[in-house]
Amino acid sequence: MIYCGIDWAERTHDVALVDDSGQLLAKRHITDDAAGYKILVDLLVEYGDSEENPIPVAIETSRGLLVAVLRTGKRQVFAINPMAAARYRDRHSVSRKKSDSGDALVLANILRTDMHAHRPLPNDSDLGRAIAVLARAQQDSLWNRQQLANQLRSLLREYYPAVLAAVEPWRNGLCRPEAREILRTAPTPTKAARLTRAQLQATLKRAGRKRGIEEEAERLRDVFRADYAHQPQLVEDALGKQMLALLVQLEAACTAADDLAEAVEEAFPQHPDSEVILSFPGLGVQLGARVLAEIGDDKNRFVDARGLKAYAGASPVTRASGKKTSITRRWIKNDRLNAAGYLWAFASITASPGAKTHYRRRRDDHGDWHAAAQRNLFNRMLGQLYYCLKNHTLFDETTAFTTAPAAAA
Repeated sequence: MIYCGIDWAERTHDVALVDDSGQLLAKRHITDDAAGYKILVDLLVEYGDSEENPIPVAIETSRGLLVAVLRTGKRQVFAINPMAAARYRDRHSVSRKKSDSGDALVLANILRTDMHAHRPLPNDSDLGRAIAVLARAQQDSLWNRQQLANQLRSLLREYYPAVLAAVEPWRNGLCRPEAREILRTAPTPTKAARLTRAQLQATLKRAGRKRGIEEEAERLRDVFRADYAHQPQLVEDALGKQMLALLVQLEAACTAADDLAEAVEEAFPQHPDSEVILSFPGLGVQLGARVLAEIGDDKNRFVDARGLKAYAGASPVTRASGKKTSITRRWIKNDRLNAAGYLWAFASITASPGAKTHYRRRRDDHGDWHAAAQRNLFNRMLGQLYYCLKNHTLFDETTAFTTAPAAAA
């Protein structure tokens, strides 16, 4: 067999081809454009790459145009962790020398010696990969929105505590359109105290509020006219300008999160596995799309449910050395899937009687803390999801939690 290693960079890439004995057959330095990709494909074809027998490729990334070109057809592409590649480099040289062409050779030799120990990129469908892009972008936009909201809240605490008291009863607080419209209308507490009932009602209407406008305007007027400490006027005005600049970023983040959520709602129901995923308690469109984005739709990606549980960080890991054995949570995992699993388990406790019974049993009988009990519940439901996706079967409460009816009774 022939093995290919690619050391990728922003502008150029180094390519190395080796045979079964480790002999270097060819090396190239290509550019990151269509011409460079053509040189790479022609080089692979020259050394026997075909549709029936494609040459496996090792590279230190799992995304980008270069990876998209390599994934055409049946070719296996292995995304090698850079830390693992660095350890392999030390096997060949102790002088700690390093070069791009040498790294490409190391990656090719990784496949030659230990291809069985590395996992190729999953063969997901185009729709599944598109949903993954949208779901991850929507998750990133939510994290970015929350980060900006926290920054804005910290700034408002310095000079404008009245608005924090005003938005406290609202869900999502400063991220709501009413809160952003109020801050835009009155960037300082002095201006907020001068707002009349009519102005507050108009502000709420511009934000899209339909009900309870008069009562809410009266409550806001009382909050803004209460007694608060104030910064000096010049300092207050300067802080107001700083707040408006930060508000522009928050509005953009909120718009991006809403737009991406709509895109996920359009794409996710089109996937064949969406019906199975949505049948599970605690999984809606957004959270279900995140789960599908991380596990993919390649049914051969995981050999069994244990592999999926380890990949998600739901199953514990055992460390044994001599007479000492410890069982701890798994730290090396897919962080996105693990975060989605925490929300999934939390929501399923109230949506499923069986899940709630399992959670209470872990807390009361086994003495688990809240996070450990939720992780155990996530671990169990992941196994159920693996079975349902593999057999295209909808979730069934009585089958999933056989002891739930008796315990509930």
